[in-house]
Amino acid sequence: MLAKNTICVWYDRDAEEAARFYAKTFPDSHVGRVTRAPGDFPSGQQGDVLVVEFTVCGVACIGLNGGPQFKQTEAFSFQIATDDQAETDRLWHAIVDNGGAESACGWCKDKWGVNWQITPRVLTDALHDPDRAASQRAFAAMMEMGKIDIAKIEAARRG
Repeated sequence: MLAKNTICVWYDRDAEEAARFYAKTFPDSHVGRVTRAPGDFPSGQQGDVLVVEFTVCGVACIGLNGGPQFKQTEAFSFQIATDDQAETDRLWHAIVDNGGAESACGWCKDKWGVNWQITPRVLTDALHDPDRAASQRAFAAMMEMGKIDIAKIEAARRG
C-alpha cells in the first residue's frame, strides 16, 4: 500500500533502473510495485513503465517516467546521514562512479540527475556545536570539500 505522503521523483524514462540502483546501494531500501501505462501517454506507449514505487532509507518514493520536459535541480535532494568515513566513501562513490557527478559540500548527482547529500553525522554535529568558533571552522572546512572528509571536519572543529 502506498504511504500517505510519498516523494515523487520525475525521471525521463529510467525510473525503474534508478529505483533498482537505489535499492542495492542504500540500506533499508527496496523496489515495490512497478506500474505499466494502460495506454499511450505523451512520453511513452502502452505497456511502458510509468510508475515505480520504491523506498530509499525507509522513505517512500514514487519514480514517474514523465519524459524529458522537466529536469532535476538542486532544489530537491536526498540527504543521507552516514556514520563513518567508510559509509560516506561507499555511498559517494556508488553514485559518482555509476555515471554521476561530484559537487561541493557533500553533494553529488546521480546519472539520472537526482541530487544527493552524503552527510556524515559528524558534520551535522559540528555545525550545531554550541562553540560558535568550532562550528565556523567546521563550516569553512566543509566549504572546501567535495566529498566530506570526516578527519578534516573533526580537526577543523578542534581548531
